[in-house]
Amino acid sequence: MLFVADSAKDKIVEIKDSEKLSNDYFVRVSVTSGGCSGLTYKMDFDNENQPNDQVFEDNGVKVVTDLKSFLYLCNTTLEFSGGLNGKGFYFNNPNASRECGCGESFAV
Repeated sequence: MLFVADSAKDKIVEIKDSEKLSNDYFVRVSVTSGGCSGLTYKMDFDNENQPNDQVFEDNGVKVVTDLKSFLYLCNTTLEFSGGLNGKGFYFNNPNASRECGCGESFAV
């Protein structure tokens, strides 16, 4: 399962409204090679399902990931932090054994 915190839900709704995205759009998250810790998160809006997609809905937000990425993201919570010292969107990933200082990459 992938989870969506209230803070992330509020920001996702705000962005979808400002971009005038229909309800067909969902949040797609994935993990790719790169970053100083070896793996990086990728997040975007999408409206096309792919073979082997894993589909979750939490807190009224549909989140989709590919099967390979799900192995790294299982039980992860998507969060959002705003304000002057905010990080923006970030992943609270219990599978990560370490993260880089900027929080954009991780290792398992």
